[in-house]
Amino acid sequence: MIQEKEIKAPNGIMMIVVLFIAQIAAGAFAVSTLKVPSPMTLVGVILFGLVFICWFGLFKVNPKEGRVLQLFGKYAGTVHSTGLRWANPFYTKMPVSLRVRNFESSKLKVNDKNGNPIEIAAVVVWEVIDTAEAVFQVDDYEDFVSIQSEAALRNLATSYAYDNHENEAISLRSNPVEISEALKQEVQERLEKAGVNVIESRISHLAYAPEIANAMLRRQQAMAIIAARKKVVEGAVGMVEMALTSLSERDIVELDSERKAAMVSNLLVVLCSDEAAQPVVNTGSLY
Repeated sequence: MIQEKEIKAPNGIMMIVVLFIAQIAAGAFAVSTLKVPSPMTLVGVILFGLVFICWFGLFKVNPKEGRVLQLFGKYAGTVHSTGLRWANPFYTKMPVSLRVRNFESSKLKVNDKNGNPIEIAAVVVWEVIDTAEAVFQVDDYEDFVSIQSEAALRNLATSYAYDNHENEAISLRSNPVEISEALKQEVQERLEKAGVNVIESRISHLAYAPEIANAMLRRQQAMAIIAARKKVVEGAVGMVEMALTSLSERDIVELDSERKAAMVSNLLVVLCSDEAAQPVVNTGSLY
C-alpha cells in the first residue's frame, strides 16, 4: 500500500531570483563563446537550455491543498507547504483538495429489516487525509466516495427497522443519533482504504415508499390511539383503586363485593369515556 510522505519544496520566489541570475549568466556565457566557436559554445547553449527548462519547475500550492509529485510514474512525495514552490521540472504535480466536502446521496429505495420498502438518503461530510492513497489506491476517489457511501447506506437500511413497532432496540426513525453514528462507522470502513476521513454522516431523508405510505400511516395512527387508550385505562384504574382505598380507610361507607363492582364499573365508564357522562339518579336499591 502506498502511503503519503511529505517533502519540502524550495520557496518559489527565491528560485525565481536564482533562475533569473542563472539565465542571464548562461546567456552571457553562450554569447561570449559565439565569437570564437569552440566546444564551450555547445556547453553554453546547453546550460542556457537547462536553466530555461528549470523555469517549468515552478508551481503553486493553495491553502488546504496538496500536490502529489511523480517522476515518470514513480511516487516522489506530497507538498503541503502553501505558496509558490519549485520542484524538479520533470515531476508531474497533481493537485488534491484537502478541504472538507459534502456528499448527498440520491433517494434510495430499499427494504428495511422487516421487509418494508422505504426511501432513504444521507449526507456524508468527508475530507482527504492521505493524498497518496486517494490518488493511487482507487481510480477516482470522488466517485469512490459516492458509490461506497450509497452502498453503506443501503446496508444500514436493511439492518434496522423503520420504526419501533416490535420494541426493537434501535430503529431508523426513533434513534437518529445512534443511526448517524452507525452510518459514519459503516462509511468510514469502506473509505479508509482511499485515504478519506468521514467527519459526519446523517440521514437527510427517510420515508415509507409511496405504495405502503397510506397503510403505514393508518398503522401509526392505530398504534397511537391504542397507546393513548392504554394510558387512560391505567390512570382510571389507579383513580378507582385510590377512591376505594380512601372510602375504606375513612370508613365513610361500607361496600360489599356487588356494590364495589358497580362502583368500579361506573367510575371506569366516567373516566374512560370520550364524552361527558350523563348522571342518573338511582332512587331504588340494588337489592
